[in-house]
Amino acid sequence: MKYSASKENYLKAIFHLQNEHAIVTTNALASVLQTKAASVTDMLKKLKAEKLLLYERYKGFKLNNDGRKIAIQIIRKHRLWEYFLVEKLEFGWDEVHEMAEELEHLSSKKLIDRLDAFLGNPQTDPHGDPIPDSNGKFNYQKQVSLSDLPLNKVASVSAISEQTTGMLELLQHKNIRIGTRLEIKKKFPFDNSLELKIRNQPPVTISEQVAKKILVHDN
Repeated sequence: MKYSASKENYLKAIFHLQNEHAIVTTNALASVLQTKAASVTDMLKKLKAEKLLLYERYKGFKLNNDGRKIAIQIIRKHRLWEYFLVEKLEFGWDEVHEMAEELEHLSSKKLIDRLDAFLGNPQTDPHGDPIPDSNGKFNYQKQVSLSDLPLNKVASVSAISEQTTGMLELLQHKNIRIGTRLEIKKKFPFDNSLELKIRNQPPVTISEQVAKKILVHDN
């Protein structure tokens, strides 16, 4: 069954919110989608009528199994298109989100499966988010915030939890990308900023706020 782009956007947003909070509220969803609570309520009624939602009175709602399956496939398409745009068309990782937002609504499963095969079945998108396979399975890896990494321990950047244009531009400027190997050489108690050593380049300093948004894994 084909759903409108609007319904797909709601399903995807609910999926991300329920991963953080289990039960999603109308106000939380309205905030993420930047719309009015009344509009959210109207769409939730439609999704519930189509048997894609579970609703707990006075608590909130979450996707049922059918709703989750649809949301995961939308996420799969989005992240594959981001990978394609960066790796094959050489867009910057800070440029591709809005393009992928449009491309994710193409409904051909055959096209997406071929895209996946053409790209070599990538495990993560350009920002380090896992790409679910055709069965909807995510391959999560163990990772920690850079701010929690001990001094002088080498690790690789595995994901960026905040993917705003400003954040990605800042990291690009400091030559920090997915796969970058780095270590913390000094922590400054005054503001908890970090001095990083990145192979083959001078030390760089980042704020605690930025460090918390960079996820790394051990080498």
